[in-house]
Amino acid sequence: MRSARMRILATVLVLAAVGVGGWQLLPAKENTNRTITVGQSEIVTSLDPAGAYDEGSWALYSSVFQSLLTFEPDGVEPVPDAASSCGFEDTDLRTYRCTLRKDLKFPSGRAMTAEDVKYSFDRIKRIHSDVGPSSVLGTLRSVDAQGLVVTFHLASPDATFPFKVATGAGSIVDRTVYPSTKLRTGDQVDGTGPYTLKKYTRNKEAELAPNPNYRGDVTSPGRPVTLRYYADSAALEKAWKAKEIDVATRQLPPSVLAGLSPSDPHQRVSEADSAETRNLILNTHDGSPFHSQAVRQAVAHLINREELVDKVYEGTTDPLYSLIPAGITGHTTSFFDAYPKPSQSRARALLTAAGVQLPVHITYGYGQGTGSSDQEAAELKRQLEAGGLFKVDLKPYEWTAFQKVYTSGKLDMFGIGWVADFPDPDTFGAPLIGTGNTMKNGYSSKDVDNLILDSQRYSDRSRTAEDFQHIQELVAEAAPVIPLWQRKEYVVTSEDIGGGQYLSDGTGVFRLWRLSWI
Repeated sequence: MRSARMRILATVLVLAAVGVGGWQLLPAKENTNRTITVGQSEIVTSLDPAGAYDEGSWALYSSVFQSLLTFEPDGVEPVPDAASSCGFEDTDLRTYRCTLRKDLKFPSGRAMTAEDVKYSFDRIKRIHSDVGPSSVLGTLRSVDAQGLVVTFHLASPDATFPFKVATGAGSIVDRTVYPSTKLRTGDQVDGTGPYTLKKYTRNKEAELAPNPNYRGDVTSPGRPVTLRYYADSAALEKAWKAKEIDVATRQLPPSVLAGLSPSDPHQRVSEADSAETRNLILNTHDGSPFHSQAVRQAVAHLINREELVDKVYEGTTDPLYSLIPAGITGHTTSFFDAYPKPSQSRARALLTAAGVQLPVHITYGYGQGTGSSDQEAAELKRQLEAGGLFKVDLKPYEWTAFQKVYTSGKLDMFGIGWVADFPDPDTFGAPLIGTGNTMKNGYSSKDVDNLILDSQRYSDRSRTAEDFQHIQELVAEAAPVIPLWQRKEYVVTSEDIGGGQYLSDGTGVFRLWRLSWI
């Protein structure tokens, strides 16, 4: 998903106040109804789960909607949430059945049934939004519903289907409120999650209150929370320094993150490795300069990840030479093996042999307000133009406009973050580089598609390593996607907020209910 849902290493929690005792970390009962304000620069694309497949939107869905399954903190296997039980009905992993809890009610008071679940999955595939999550459900053929029992029929064996059910793509909506063939508009949400949406102002704020009717995996009600959305990292930093927010996440500027001090008595810092990646997506459609594999490979030969990470991100990200990030089964060094060091001479030789007129004129698009995207774009332009092989026209866009532009195929190349939907390499497969992928870049390989399908038949996910190693070798050679870096995850809270280390553990769940006043 574009804009990690998986945390690999243990969180490092820095308790800046020296001598903080365990008793001081217990939630303060007298502050139960006091609102916690969380700031981030990831905005919400749509309040309708059929119309968004990005980090900002799915973070909100974790709070206001339920899926049949969810992930517990740092969990690697999904557990029941709206369901009382789920499991495959056959050994070939083509039939998956869930039984709903009996006591789930929508805000209207109507009881949830299996028909609502079927309706929710069917409408995502039917609406098939360009920026929606339909690609996550690529193996789903049909859904049956009877009473509280829902049965999913898959087109091919898919051991990862339970993981997909636990994502934002599995959000269950009220079938009497959400249109079947188009996205719901407005500022209302009708879900059964741990929170209700009391008020929403697009790109500004979401006010959340604990849902007294919630029944599911979350056992402790959270505090009231206000999510504030900022235009960019600089605006988030300004709000944090002005103490307008209690929690800052996703993402303060690299210079701020690099300078965080454990000795500051006014804040707590949670830092962890994540599986969020940043990639260059190259448009392989006919008519684009990158329809030529030689031109794509030339770009791969020119990218200097170490300089990018050092100059732009100040060590808050790590260079990445693999489609699959470190810490996930299938991680390799395929792009390092194919392009071991930046080389203008090799890039020029490729372009000359292919008869390409120089310089190659390309457009590079990116979403403004996400991290250090402006500085990153400038550095990539410098690297590509340094030897006179490329001429890069930078095209910055507001996030929602950017989504529409890149899915239309109007950009030659664009930079985008990819967030793991669940802790498995499959999330870096079909949605990113399979035929008809979410990037809409035109890349298609029967060999890659077959390897993805083969990997999905293994219940023992460690057995997928060979398939994904081969996939990455093919992708490195074709270069429709070029990995740049892997992010570290930071959550910064004021000294009187606890639970920041649990907020975003990379399983795809944004645990606002774990935040508390100390």
